[in-house]
Amino acid sequence: MNNNNRVKGIALGGILAAFAVICVFFASILPTSVLTLYAVSSLFISVIIIEFGTKAGWTFYLVSSILSAVLIPRLEVVPFVVFFGIYGLIKFYTEKIQSRILEYILKFAYFNICLLLGLFFLKEIILVGVTISAPIYIVVGLLELVFLIYDYVYTLFIRFYASKLKPKLKI
Repeated sequence: MNNNNRVKGIALGGILAAFAVICVFFASILPTSVLTLYAVSSLFISVIIIEFGTKAGWTFYLVSSILSAVLIPRLEVVPFVVFFGIYGLIKFYTEKIQSRILEYILKFAYFNICLLLGLFFLKEIILVGVTISAPIYIVVGLLELVFLIYDYVYTLFIRFYASKLKPKLKI
């Protein structure tokens, strides 16, 4: 990476990290659209990975997670740090696997582990103001469906960025 690309990478990383932190901040204070804001916060890492590679992606994840934890010292940062902030990297590595079945097994395994941890340790964040009267297996099944849609929309975003935005931005 030459010096000009390094400067572009740092500048773009800083701007996108700020956007991610802003999304997490709003997710922590707004009463609605929390999952949407977390989902949007997770998209920025994919731009970094496309433009500068996985090493920059890991750096972006660490920086945006640390900034979120320092600037928003609340438990609402945990979903970003544990799941949404790193999902772009998880998606990148699992989609390199040749088997689509194994790819989705790994994605769902990661999602379900995060979901289990969230349900046991972060009920007050994830289920704010929600009373669930359905059996847990139905709730988990619905959340897995939401995750599948999230993964699909994430893929659409990556395709849109790579085919439409990247050529116009010329980073």
